[in-house]
Amino acid sequence: MATFVLVHGGGHGGWCYQRVARLLSHAGHNVYAPTLSGLAERSHLPLGDIGLDTHVQDVAALLHYEDLRDVILVGHSYGGMVITGAADRATDRIRSLVYLDAANPVNGQSLVDVAGPIIEATRPLGTVLDGVELVLLPTEDAPLFYGVTDPADMEWMRSRLTAHPWRCFEEKLELRNEDALWALPQYHIICTSTLATRDPGLIQQARAAGCLWDIDTGHDLMITEPRAVTDALLEIAVTALQ
Repeated sequence: MATFVLVHGGGHGGWCYQRVARLLSHAGHNVYAPTLSGLAERSHLPLGDIGLDTHVQDVAALLHYEDLRDVILVGHSYGGMVITGAADRATDRIRSLVYLDAANPVNGQSLVDVAGPIIEATRPLGTVLDGVELVLLPTEDAPLFYGVTDPADMEWMRSRLTAHPWRCFEEKLELRNEDALWALPQYHIICTSTLATRDPGLIQQARAAGCLWDIDTGHDLMITEPRAVTDALLEIAVTALQ
């Protein structure tokens, strides 16, 4: 039995993993899908002080207070920034890292540094509320930005997406325990369409090591292809538990 912690990306919440979480739980694994501060059911919290480090602390605190160990820590999109930071803070609790069509940062990088034009394109469409710059606004067409086109899925997402503080995306990742962090096994589940935008060296290394899965679907692959994502995570669990 493995323990999974599933970390969502920008504008989402733990809700986006419902389908994958059910499948993993049905297979006998422990699953946590926390919502980061300021988003979804935690969107009532004051946004002024929320940044990347807040979200890193959210996940590190979950690991501590639930006393989770040997965790397979999964991060989607912006969640790749978060899981890297959280694993750095709690390396002794992590068995492996899984980047789910996610950012792959190094020390001192922000999501803007990693994702460049993709995330910058969201800024002109944002707004300022109580002095806080917000992006990824939950508009009618917002699900399309995440590669979701099924009408039922789009309707389900519209009422759950929330705006995201821009500060999270420009704040630099601060790593403190890099030797132990980078010794952790890393796996990559990505969308076929994003292969061309990724670091060729990273992709080649992951593929050669058998640590790469690519799924031909949109960016929110845990919504559009939950079975394929779950199957990849189950393979990773088998490897991790050996």
